[in-house]
Amino acid sequence: MSKHLVLQTDFARADGAVSAMYGVALSVDPTLKIFDLTHEIPQYNIWEASYRLYQTVQYWPKGTVFVSVVDPGVGTDRLSVVAQTSDGQYVVTPDNGTLTHLAESIGIVAVREIDENVNRLPNSGESYTFHGRDVYVYTAARLASGVISFEEVGRELSVQDIILLAHHKAEVVNDSISGNIDILDSRFGNLWTNISREMLFENGIHYSDALEITISNNYSLVYQNEIRLGESFAKSRVGDPILFINSLDKLGVAINQGSFASAHHILSGDNWRVNVKRVNN
Repeated sequence: MSKHLVLQTDFARADGAVSAMYGVALSVDPTLKIFDLTHEIPQYNIWEASYRLYQTVQYWPKGTVFVSVVDPGVGTDRLSVVAQTSDGQYVVTPDNGTLTHLAESIGIVAVREIDENVNRLPNSGESYTFHGRDVYVYTAARLASGVISFEEVGRELSVQDIILLAHHKAEVVNDSISGNIDILDSRFGNLWTNISREMLFENGIHYSDALEITISNNYSLVYQNEIRLGESFAKSRVGDPILFINSLDKLGVAINQGSFASAHHILSGDNWRVNVKRVNN
């Protein structure tokens, strides 16, 4: 293990919840290195939690342990698990769809259910509403510090049985490429799609090409326009829309120095669909 522990929640920092998780982890092993992925996931938004893991996990050292707590089902019979990725990372999370993007992009090779008879914060047995503190970060700290092995987390589960969110994969449909808006680049209001650069180029689309882009929500048209695929924002004028390749090698939609999402009232998720096709001119 790398002794790196990375935390993600929808708790924000207005109270002591995140600090309590830090305290539990350091009580297990004060030499752990604890980092924040984000604590600004929108409340209950499992989809965004799934995407932010995908955006981040692959860039950390092998053996890093991630804790992701976006858990609207806390206190129900949903399972608490630790998943091992094909890259040798570990994710401690409720089995509620949070592993969707990792399963489809990086790959999950093993999953174990957390045995709370062993891996639960001592004297927390009567609490059923803060599993992030009492179960997830406690188990993660024990795993990251080497107190327990992955096999000692609990019983092995079938990888095929983990819960995945509905997720349309990008595909070629007639003369266009269809995908969805996976996430918003929240700071700048850009749209990040699941259409890869490779898919664009394999279908005859290149930089400087004009593309017709159509965005819909539950099949209702929200936006349609012709926009060029640019290599950088510097090659477009301030205020102009631009298509670009983002840091994950996927198609993005933006307004140069503006918020495309705010300007056109667009959100993200599986119901937000995007289609692009080359304009012959």
